[in-house]
Amino acid sequence: MRLVIVGGGSTYTPELIDGFIRLQDQLPIDDLVLVDTDRSRLELVGGMSRRMLARGGHPARITTTDDLVAGVADADAVLIQLRVGGQDAREQDESWPHEAGCIGQETTGPGGLAKALRTVPIVLRIADAVRRHAKPDAWIIDFTNPVGIVTRALLQAGHRAVGLCNVAIGFQRRFAAAAGVTPDRVRLGHVGLNHLTWERGVFVDGVDTLPAALDSRLDDLAEDVQLAPALLAQLGVIPSYYLRYYYAHDTVLHEQMHGSTRAEQVRAIEQELLGMYADSSIDTKPAILDKRGGAYYSEAAIELLMSIRGASDLPRVVDLRNDGVLPFLPDDHVVEVPARYVDGRFVAEPVAALPDDISGLVAAVAGYERLALDAAVEGGRDRVLRAMRAHPLVLQHDRAEKLTDLLMAVNAPFLEWA
Repeated sequence: MRLVIVGGGSTYTPELIDGFIRLQDQLPIDDLVLVDTDRSRLELVGGMSRRMLARGGHPARITTTDDLVAGVADADAVLIQLRVGGQDAREQDESWPHEAGCIGQETTGPGGLAKALRTVPIVLRIADAVRRHAKPDAWIIDFTNPVGIVTRALLQAGHRAVGLCNVAIGFQRRFAAAAGVTPDRVRLGHVGLNHLTWERGVFVDGVDTLPAALDSRLDDLAEDVQLAPALLAQLGVIPSYYLRYYYAHDTVLHEQMHGSTRAEQVRAIEQELLGMYADSSIDTKPAILDKRGGAYYSEAAIELLMSIRGASDLPRVVDLRNDGVLPFLPDDHVVEVPARYVDGRFVAEPVAALPDDISGLVAAVAGYERLALDAAVEGGRDRVLRAMRAHPLVLQHDRAEKLTDLLMAVNAPFLEWA
């Protein structure tokens, strides 16, 4: 198998390498290609990856390149993990929305819109190169945020693509540990949009353990997602931690305005990691990488690749076309639910009807996502303003005007149409 990682210079990459080593018997990889425009980071990460593979006895050959076309040539699968603008752009996403009284977050709210505008055109260009130069049946696996919007952009353009997030696998692993069972015995009733999901069931060997967990461990479960126990008790489900930006917006905004940004924290971690990657004596994944984010990223990616290669028929939580799964959304919208790989495509598992409070929020955010994708593809201040105003965390026209001006001023270097 020839696997290409676009954005291979990311400090995340050794997390993937660690997973490839641990699960090499389940997912054979012959050639691993790291593609990145930042040659200095690419060489550091490439060197670290080679040492890790050698120590782990993995036979894969690693190639590093800043040539996208050469990198994706003859690929069986292409994993895209980009951050256009780097941590500097992320820090801006987490800061300027505060000037209009909104949370600053890289995937949710005004910052998420900015990230979509920067990212979608770049990913579409990468996908075009994959279409022309990779194998005809190559899959694009998108781990680039905002995953739902980016994946819809890829599917709308006719690419063979699926989106991937680590939220669901993180929940699965935590529930498995609490139950004292292996993760493969746990299935989730995971539903929603990317970074707007709820766990409606936690099935251990087919038995839903969520009602008992909410009864006996309510405080712990609420603390895990930093939300009020009373909220979880009333909903009867477990929201992802991204729902905190909606259910506790003002609390989060207060915390953000009186603390450091996540980008500042990640930047410090990345600098330490890059220093370690430069040390030729280090050949195992550093423990500090766990603080970088993306927990279980490698397992999620490997499980998905195993499904595509026919090595597993278990359902995986992915981002894919709605096609009636949530009947109140258009078929071409992208939802995040468990799906199985059948006859060359992912087929979603059936989803029971959502309660009105959840379906209403999903519908509102989905409307914003469609407008955001339109703005990202077509450009123009008017489209950005419409998307901004449609977001449930914005809504007010004057606020949307101010946020749009801030977004465009800060992101002007990345907006080709501006």
